[in-house]
This record gives sequence, structure tokens and C-alpha cells, in this order.
Amino acid sequence: MRKLIIILVALFGFSWATHASHILIPMDDTQTNHLKAYGISYWILEQDIEIDWLLNYRGGSFMCKYSQKFENELIIRGVSYQVISDAQANQVLSEIASPNSNMDAMKLEKYPKIAVYSPKSKQPWDDAVTLVLTYAEIPYDVIFDDEVMYNELPKYDWLHLHHEDFTGQYGRFYNNFRHFPWYQQQQREYEESARKHGFAKVSQLKLAIVKKIQNFVSSGGFLFAMCSATDTYDIALAAEGVDICEHMFDGDPADPKAQQKLNYNNTFAFKDFVLERNPLIYEYSNIDNQPNARGGLTEHTDYFQLFEFSAKWDPIPTMLTQNHERIIDGFMGQTTAFKKRLIKGDVVIMGETKSIDEARYIHGILGKGFWTFYGGHDPEDYQHLVNEEPTDLNLHPNSPGYRLILNNILFPAAKKKKQKT
Repeated sequence: MRKLIIILVALFGFSWATHASHILIPMDDTQTNHLKAYGISYWILEQDIEIDWLLNYRGGSFMCKYSQKFENELIIRGVSYQVISDAQANQVLSEIASPNSNMDAMKLEKYPKIAVYSPKSKQPWDDAVTLVLTYAEIPYDVIFDDEVMYNELPKYDWLHLHHEDFTGQYGRFYNNFRHFPWYQQQQREYEESARKHGFAKVSQLKLAIVKKIQNFVSSGGFLFAMCSATDTYDIALAAEGVDICEHMFDGDPADPKAQQKLNYNNTFAFKDFVLERNPLIYEYSNIDNQPNARGGLTEHTDYFQLFEFSAKWDPIPTMLTQNHERIIDGFMGQTTAFKKRLIKGDVVIMGETKSIDEARYIHGILGKGFWTFYGGHDPEDYQHLVNEEPTDLNLHPNSPGYRLILNNILFPAAKKKKQKT
């Protein structure tokens, strides 16, 4: 009798697998590991299998054709899933297609090739994007000045910038860290790189880098930046041909009329900002909403709200805001948030702290490409310090703040004809 039961169970399992033609990966509160679910989706795309990203359906769920190989991988990585029939899958798609629903099905077709712009030497801080890519098991290449200057960016679909200073001021760490070995080593390496590529100053090399990245985006690339890479990128563009660096950064004084010479037409996101001219202050400009301007917010009261967009008519911001939470805990960085009055009118604000008039998560279009800026350093570490231990994402598998990063990773995989904005 026992042998018969085993045979019947095996036959039932085979019969179910034969008739179950789809895998649904829910992304609502039932998901045990949201972050690894993105990695699974990326991995399935690597197998040349398309995925439906079900926008606003159960937190932005994923659905694909059933495969025993896929199911095994879901089990191994600890990602929640449901095996559903063809009829059930069609029912889900019909519900999503209803004109009365704020949902849509976005076809993901091809995995994006990912590059992270970062120095090859170890830095005294971690990078939230590389942390989550590693945790989610999504492959990426680390590139830096050489690769950009040698025109290797077109090899990639998606580029990430994090704790970088594109103004040539070494992160404005001079006052607190100029005697530290890591600071001195970074300055030597950056100066050597500038000379290698024919520039007298680091700021001139970094301007060439941001111009190359600008061309990458306008030609159809996807740019994602966090922390100080957001505002310093735009400051560098606005200051093209203007010396904004004091003598400790480049050997000569800054132009005393630098502020009047800024060209805001060159920037991606920001306008009318004022430079911080004191080199001893850990800030670049007034773009960043500094702690004294944030209404006394603390770790327990700091949060921002994601906007809800029309999935059928605004699929791009809808994709980028998919989440199981609409209220996201705030987190600080060298650049924490953006003053809304300094954001250009054509920029899409996707997350804000309305009470203090700041934006945390913004998006825009440049030519054929797209960019996203996300304020703060680490979504699960409220105030990350230099040389602090990196966040262990095993403790935060359902982080809504990290989900926003991974939305941007999958965004380039979307079928272009579905994009309506």
C-alpha cells in the first residue's frame, strides 16, 4: 500500500507539472525574499525566456512559462512562488487588462548588461547597488575612468554611479580625512588617472567622464545614480569650463565668479542651485536638503512616499515605483534629498517628503535614454559612516528601499513598444 501511495503521489506531481504552464512570483507581502526575486527574474531572462512584469498586481509580480529548472532555482534561492494553470494565468492577464484596473503587463525580453562606475581600489564605504546586486545574484562589471575614456560604455545597457564626486573635490572629505591613508591614496590615484588621459586636473578628467556618460544616456543608455553621484554629476555639467575647485583640490584658487558662470541648461535634473564655496564644509551646493533644513526629522520620523502612476499610460515611472510598501523609511547620505524648487520642470518626481518639500527619487529622459536619481546612501542604514561595516542584506530580504534600486535594474529589459512616455 505504501508503494502504491508513493507511485500515486509521483504520478499526481507529474500530471500537475504537465498541466501547470506558468510560474507566478508574487511581490506583495506574501513574498519571503523580494530582493532575490529580482535575481531570479534576471536569471530567467538569461535563459532567453521572456517574463511578464505585472505592474501594480500584487506588488509588481512576475510571471513566466513553467519549467522544472525554474522551479528548482526558486526553491534553492528561497523565493516564494505559485505554479498556476494556463487558465489561471489568462485570468490574471484579463484582470490586469481591464480598463477599470490601474495595472498592466510589461514584457521583459532581454537581460540588461550592467556596469558599476567605481574605483578598482577598496573604498572606505560600501555601495548599496553592488551590495544588492551581489545579494540578488545579478552579475555586473566594475568599470572606472579607463573604461569610460576608452569608449567601452556602449557595451553596456545600464550604468550605476554611487558615492562619486564628479566635481574633482575628492568627496569634500578634506577637512575631516585629509590625513587618512585612504584619502591620500585616492588623491594620488585620481591625479595619476588624469595625467594618463592627458588632463592637468582631476576636475577636467571628471568633466570628460560626465560628458561621455551624457552621450551614453542620450544614445539610449540607462543611468542610475545615488548619493553624491547625483548632484555632483549635474554640478560638473553646469560648471563646464569653470574652475570651482579650491587650491587644496587642484593647486590653484577657484574662479571667484564661478557661481555666475554656471550653465543650468547643461544639467539633467537641477537648476538655479548655489555652490558651497567653503572647501571645509562637507557639502557641494544647496541642492541637498541638509539636516538643519529637514524639519528636525529623526530616524524614527524620516520617511518618504512613493507616487502612484497610471500603469497603462505612464508605464516607466510605474515600473520604477513597484513595491509592496508606498511609505519608505528615509536614509541619509552625503546627498540625502533634493530641494524640489531646484528640480527642473520636466523631471518626474517619484518619491517625496511633502512636509519639507523635498524629493527623494526622481527620473527623466535624455535623447533616447533614461536616468534616475535616488537620494541617500544605504536604504537599510539610516546614517552610514566612513569605514562602517556594510549592511547584511540577509537581514533585510524584503527591503522596500532596496527594491527601488532593483526596479531600475530590470527597467531596461522592458519591451520598448510598450513604453508610452
